[in-house]
Amino acid sequence: RAGNQFQYLAVQKTGARQSVGLIQLNRPQALNALCQGLLEDDPQVGAIVITGSQKAFAAGADIKEMQNKTFQESYSSGFLAGWDKVSTVRKPIIAQVHGYALGGGCELAMMCDIIYAGEKAQFGQPEILLGTIPGAGGTQRLTRAVGKSLAMEMVLTGDRISA
Repeated sequence: RAGNQFQYLAVQKTGARQSVGLIQLNRPQALNALCQGLLEDDPQVGAIVITGSQKAFAAGADIKEMQNKTFQESYSSGFLAGWDKVSTVRKPIIAQVHGYALGGGCELAMMCDIIYAGEKAQFGQPEILLGTIPGAGGTQRLTRAVGKSLAMEMVLTGDRISA
C-alpha cells in the first residue's frame, strides 16, 4: 500500500465533503480477476462506489492463483474469505458495472446495495464450466436478484445475461 493506492486498487475520495470513496479494481491484464491483493478497504468514507474498467468490472476469481491449490489449502488459508465483508458494510455501496461481471465479479456486484450497469455489461456465473459452482454466496444472491428459474439456468449452464 502506498498512500491511497493499493496494488490492485485505485482509491480516491470524491464529493463535496470528500466522503464518497471510489474504488476502482485495477488489474487490467487479468480482467480485474479477484485475488488476495485486492482485499483492501478504506473505512473513512460515507458511501462507496466500486467499479472496474470498460472491458471488465471483474472477471471472477483468478483461476491462475487458484489452480494448483487443493480444496484443503483453499479452505484452510481462507482464500478470498474477505470478499463477503462487502455485504456487511453499513455504508451504501454502489457497483458501477461495465463489461464482464463473471463468477466472483458477479457475486461482488450482487453484494453491493445498488448495481448500475452499462449497456455492455454482462453478468454470469460460469463456474460450472470449470466443474464447480459459485462459492461466495452467488447461488443465494442470484436467486433473490433474478428469480429461481433464471438463476438455475445461469448456474447450471454458465450462460450470461446482459444489462
